[in-house]
Amino acid sequence: MKLIQLPTQAFEQRISQEMNENPALEGGKEEPEKFDEDINDEYQETIDEAPEINIDDYLSDDETPSYKLNANNYSADDKETHMPYAAGQSFTQHLMLQLNTYRLEESEKEIAKFLVGSVDESGYIRREIADIVDDLAFTQNVYTQEAAVESVLEKVQELDPAGVGARDLQECLLLQLKRKQQNSKVVLASRILKETFDHFSKKHYKKLLQKFSISEDELREAIAEIESLNPKPGGAISSNTRMVEHVVPDFAITIVEGSLELTLNGRNAPELHVSREYSNMLKGYKESKDKSKSQKEAVLFIKQKLDAAKWFIDAIKQRQQTLFVTMNAIMHQQEAYFLSGDQRKLRPMILKDIADTIGMDISTVSRVANSKYVDTPYGTKLIKEFFSESMKNDQGEDVSTKEIKKILEITIGEEDKRKPLTDDKLAQILKEKGYPIARRTVAKYREQLELSVARLRKEL
Repeated sequence: MKLIQLPTQAFEQRISQEMNENPALEGGKEEPEKFDEDINDEYQETIDEAPEINIDDYLSDDETPSYKLNANNYSADDKETHMPYAAGQSFTQHLMLQLNTYRLEESEKEIAKFLVGSVDESGYIRREIADIVDDLAFTQNVYTQEAAVESVLEKVQELDPAGVGARDLQECLLLQLKRKQQNSKVVLASRILKETFDHFSKKHYKKLLQKFSISEDELREAIAEIESLNPKPGGAISSNTRMVEHVVPDFAITIVEGSLELTLNGRNAPELHVSREYSNMLKGYKESKDKSKSQKEAVLFIKQKLDAAKWFIDAIKQRQQTLFVTMNAIMHQQEAYFLSGDQRKLRPMILKDIADTIGMDISTVSRVANSKYVDTPYGTKLIKEFFSESMKNDQGEDVSTKEIKKILEITIGEEDKRKPLTDDKLAQILKEKGYPIARRTVAKYREQLELSVARLRKEL
């Protein structure tokens, strides 16, 4: 069960760990040695004060040994590539390098370093100046006044990217406008942010038109200037230096002549076989006439390692079978979606549906769904995205909540942004389309889709 839960990259690490800990396991594409076929029964004996060991269970005379796992789906001449990691410069280091170009007094430099260290990944300093003054005294032994910190903060706010070191969104946007070429649009945008930030953030456009005695075109241009700014100036730099976890799909679904075809990614399970050296040690024990106590102890150790190796190989086989059977059931349950890519064709499906289909426990299906990805013609998807609750439409049929959310998203996307649809109106439209759901349900789905209320979706 633990192996089933692991995604591909973690599973690769688990295999590597097992091979490091168990010398009886070896990996690679080389065929293990073929042993003699004539095995005499006289060597099948017990070891004093130890469980019975049948050496023949660990030696095979087959052309392909039973303990050898063929789990890769690539040819022998394929190259095994490894992705290198790139070491980047952190956001804080980026700011510190710029700070070193400034001529500052020693006390100012200490304050500036502390301020830069207080900048979060988005580029903000989300702390009160009074708190910073206290922290400087307690942690850095630097005693200063708020005015001095404010003065140094102004220098920190001159660093790139524009807007860094701001204490809130309003200040961040104003800092960026300050660096722009000052024209009528920029000046008006600055006044809107400075004098009527609350009206702007709530999109009370009529009040802005009255306040500044301007036309809709002038307001539209000023708002476009503001919307071109970066509300998270540190995001671009910090995202470039953040370690990115690459998703390796565990499955691939392709469409072949109108039918779905499922394949399991096998590159995460290399060929595993019993160490040739360990097999030779067992063979030597069988051929030895005088078996010393040390030899018997060695064989006990070998047996333990070989048992563990066999169990691990069987567990890998079981993992692959479970993954394939589970994903195959999901694929057929959502066949209409995988053939079209239309989310509105996703059928209602819960964990119990798949568990009943494949005859396994719900917890097993959950482990597969929560941590596995599938490569589809429409992108790489997390499997749990295909699960959803059901609701009744006006025909009494069960439909997926994802289908309703998709229709809601399309409806909002096609609305007149000058007069965006309220939740009541959206509920009425969905009812007309055959989905009788309450206004509060519309509001819940809209929030799950991360869509704003009607007032905040309004545009000029």
